[in-house]
Amino acid sequence: MKKILIIRLGAFGDALQSEGAIHDVRLQFPQDEVTVLTTKPYRRIFERCPWIDRILIDERQPRYNVLALWRLRQTLIDEKFDLIVDLQNSKRSLLYRGWLGGDWSQKDEAYNQALAKRLGRSISVLERAVIQLESTGIKTQHTLHPDVSWMVDDADDLLKMEGLSPGFVLLLPGSSARHPQKRWPYYAALTSLLIGRGYTVITAPGPDELELCRELPCKAIMKGGRPVSFNLLAGLMKKASLVIGNDSGPTHLAAYLGVSGIALFGPHANARQIGLDAFLHIIEVKDLNSLQPETVLSSCIELIRKNQKL
Repeated sequence: MKKILIIRLGAFGDALQSEGAIHDVRLQFPQDEVTVLTTKPYRRIFERCPWIDRILIDERQPRYNVLALWRLRQTLIDEKFDLIVDLQNSKRSLLYRGWLGGDWSQKDEAYNQALAKRLGRSISVLERAVIQLESTGIKTQHTLHPDVSWMVDDADDLLKMEGLSPGFVLLLPGSSARHPQKRWPYYAALTSLLIGRGYTVITAPGPDELELCRELPCKAIMKGGRPVSFNLLAGLMKKASLVIGNDSGPTHLAAYLGVSGIALFGPHANARQIGLDAFLHIIEVKDLNSLQPETVLSSCIELIRKNQKL
């Protein structure tokens, strides 16, 4: 039996985006052991992933913590992995390569840039993953199509307790606390416009978004006075008629659940390069402050009506 290591340390949206690649590694090595090296915040996600046998944790200690790095190095060396698939492709994972050597799958940035030049367009993160895996001999049936439906918890009891029926609009107004520039500032106005059109609107704040969501004139869904888990959030998304969010991890979750949604992008990132444009309706502007609520409302109504006809 071979031992395969996949490196995917974070962040949340990136971890979800790797689902298809991890699925393809599993299919390539059906009888072998697939281990993911990740960080503590994503342990629970990967523990639930059906394509993974084991999980190792990188405590993400700084390089000056020599003892912690030595312990991690020794753990990885002792595992004697036959193939290492680096989906993180960062300076830290390059450090691991210096420790381990051996058969290693890593992105070839020079090749990606040359290909982008020939195609006359940027290469998305998912397309880069396809190139990386196929250069290692791994077939890619799922890499372009992450599917995290295995994350979904049943939200029926929670909806019943809140007096809600399926078909609501779910707003995700937050982003990582480290990236407040990704937050569109007019969710409260959009909420009022949607309610005025007769739509039921809810939000489900994460730990960094409690105050932000209290400003919205709609119900904030919690469980036991605390933010819902990502699995229960996934269950809420599956019951929504539309999900609207910024460039954030929860918006990635909506994308890879296959729900109908809108992602709002400013100048901080390119939706095409991230690859979300294949899954969600994208509104991309040079300045999020200039994106008017009425513009987003128009897209909301159009998508909801389109979905009702399906």
